[in-house]
Amino acid sequence: MFEVFLTAEQKGLLKEAQDFVKWVPRQLILDMDDEKIKFPKEFIEEAGRRNLLAIRAPKQYGGRALKYVDEFIVLGEVGKLGVPLACVFGIVGLISDALNAFGTEAQKQKYLKPLVAGRIWAGEALTEPRGGSDFFGATTTARKEGKHYILNGQKRFVVGGEGADFFLVYAVTYPGAGHDSLSVFIVERDMGVEVKHVYGLMGSRGTGTARIIFRDVKVPEENLLGKENKGSEVFYHMMVPERMVGYINGARALLEIAARYANKRKAFGLTIRNYEAVSFRIAECITKIDAVNALAYVVARTVDDQVGTAGYRRRMVSELKRFATQTQWEVANETMQILGGIGYTRVFPIERAVREARLLQIWTGTNDIQNLIIQHEFYKELLAKTTDERNIEEDIHLSSEEAAEEKVYE
Repeated sequence: MFEVFLTAEQKGLLKEAQDFVKWVPRQLILDMDDEKIKFPKEFIEEAGRRNLLAIRAPKQYGGRALKYVDEFIVLGEVGKLGVPLACVFGIVGLISDALNAFGTEAQKQKYLKPLVAGRIWAGEALTEPRGGSDFFGATTTARKEGKHYILNGQKRFVVGGEGADFFLVYAVTYPGAGHDSLSVFIVERDMGVEVKHVYGLMGSRGTGTARIIFRDVKVPEENLLGKENKGSEVFYHMMVPERMVGYINGARALLEIAARYANKRKAFGLTIRNYEAVSFRIAECITKIDAVNALAYVVARTVDDQVGTAGYRRRMVSELKRFATQTQWEVANETMQILGGIGYTRVFPIERAVREARLLQIWTGTNDIQNLIIQHEFYKELLAKTTDERNIEEDIHLSSEEAAEEKVYE
C-alpha cells in the first residue's frame, strides 16, 4: 500500500505488522516448504497474541473494528513471508467475517472470539472432488434428524485441514433447489470429521491442506450458520474477503531481490541493470506492482464504504483478485529470468516463490471465473446505462443514415 496515504494510526499498524513479520522464524518457512511441518500453529498463536488476526472483527469479539484498507496494510507485510503463511493468516479474517455476519451470539462467543485470539483455527470446506468452480454442484448432504443434522460426503483442498479445530461446511439440505439447496454448518473436528493429508503440492506447502470426510457426522442444529437452505448468502458474503486475500503483495519483495542482484551482477564488463533486457523487465514489474497497489486501495475503499451496487463491488473485487494474482505470477517469473540460472536454485527464495505463486490463480475461484464475473457485471452496468455524456460512436465521417445501413448485426 502507498505509505503516503497512511494516517498516523495506520503507520503504527504497519510497524506492528513489520515487527511480526520479522519475528517469524526462518526455519518455520523452510520446514513448511519441506513438509516437515503440517500446520504452522505457532504462527497463528503469535499473530493472535499480537492482535493482528481478523482486525476487521468487532472489538467485543477481540478484533479492532478496522477496515479493508487497514487489513491490506497487514497483508502487504505478511505477503513477504510467502503464499502459505499469507493464506493461513487471511483465512482467519474471512471465516471471522462469516461468523460475525451470520452467527448467533452463542456462536460468536464460542467460535469467533477464540478464533480472533489465535487460540483455535478454522478450515473452510467448499471444494469437492466433483466440483471446484461448480460450487453449487456440491454433493455433501446434511439430513435433519430431530435436533441434529447428519452429514455425509467429503471436501478436498481444505487449507489448514490438519490444524483446524472446526470447519465451515457447505452441504445440501434441499436437493434440486439450485442456489437455495445449500446450508452452512459449524462442524467441530471432534464431532467425527475424518481428516486426511493426501496432497503433494507443487508449492504453498505446510498449510495442512487436506481432504475431510463426513460419515454420518452428527451436528447439533444450533451449529447451523445463518438460515437453512440459504448457504448461498453466506457464500456470496465470504467471496468478498476470500478474494480480497488474493492481494498479498509479496511481489515487491521479490522484485527488490532481483533489482539488488542486477545492481551487483556483472556481464560483459557492466552490471546487468545497464542492459535493457533486465532494466525494462524491472520497469515493467514495478509499474504492475504499483498498479496493483493503486487498484487495491480503490477496491478496499469501495468495499469499506459500500460504494455502488453489489454487482459493481463484486466486479471490482474480482478485478483485484485476477490482477493481483496474475501480477504475482508474472513478477515471480520475471525475477527468476533476471537472476538466470542461480534463480532456479535454492540460493535465492525465487524458485519457491514461483512454485507458490501458481496457486493464487486457482485458489478462491480461478482467474477464469473472475473473468466471467468481471465481464458479466460490466455488461449489466453497460446495458443498463443511461447518461447525458457524449456518444462517441457518432463521431464518424458518414452520416447517421449511411452508418445505419452498414451496421448489420444479424
